Amino acid sequence: MTWPVHADPGAFLGVAQQGRTPDFSRDRFAVLPIPYDLTATWQKGTVRGPEAILDASRYLEMYDPLTRLEPIEAGVITMQPVEVAGSAEEMTARVKAAAGKLIDAGKTVIGLGGEHSVSIGLIQAHAERYPGLTVLQLDAHGDSRETLQGSRYNHGCVMARAREVAKIVQVGIRSMDAGEVAAIDPQRIFYAHDIRRGSDFVPAVVDIVSGPVYLTVDLDVFDPAYVPATGTPEPGGLDWWQIVDVIGAVSRKHRIVGFDVVELMPVANARASDFLAARLVLQIMAFILAAERGSHHQGG
Repeated sequence: MTWPVHADPGAFLGVAQQGRTPDFSRDRFAVLPIPYDLTATWQKGTVRGPEAILDASRYLEMYDPLTRLEPIEAGVITMQPVEVAGSAEEMTARVKAAAGKLIDAGKTVIGLGGEHSVSIGLIQAHAERYPGLTVLQLDAHGDSRETLQGSRYNHGCVMARAREVAKIVQVGIRSMDAGEVAAIDPQRIFYAHDIRRGSDFVPAVVDIVSGPVYLTVDLDVFDPAYVPATGTPEPGGLDWWQIVDVIGAVSRKHRIVGFDVVELMPVANARASDFLAARLVLQIMAFILAAERGSHHQGG
């Protein structure tokens, strides 16, 4: 089978610049860009997010001090973007098919959004292959509407669709519609206001999560002071170390089988947001490898 790789298969991390040649048969991580923002309800521009993350990643240092690993050594290949001009339903089907093939080929799939609706197909593909999956959502918004703007696959419906195929845990939430409240499990949600008031939320998250984990990170989980370049920035968010601590702790106890980072809306005067998104991807890769190798790491 000929795999649809990116025009620059070493785009993420600038693999060629690091003296390495991407090789699909060997590389562990498959980066899947999904430049889609058709259902965005306020600011559009996340369609440019994947390319901005790829560009910023070329300037990262490859060594991760927390895990003392260089994830690039496991092999990273960037796939051809899943580009869909049509409905969110069509996009979901295309993403699910692409991700499923990559998982079946033994890859750890890393989705780059795009708006949060791109996560639905990624979650569905993983849920079909990993029984007992938990979806860990780091996000400012509940995203638990059954429908929005006439679609069940809108960005505001991501966790409603995730709940149909997996267990869910929500962290960092601080904005939702009143209609979502009835669907929220109060034992499986960690509101940002509780975290900010000193809640020792990390052990509680680790205890509630079970089975293999799919991690979806909407960058608006961060306070806008850290990531202003996102479609719907919400005040009162989490900081870098809170996010890193919870992901690191979860990775030590549970297997993270795939993940996505979404909702970067690049703007010219906030390039730090692009860099943070790329660095977060690298950090999660490092945590996955450290857990598999039984390496000690300091995150969490």
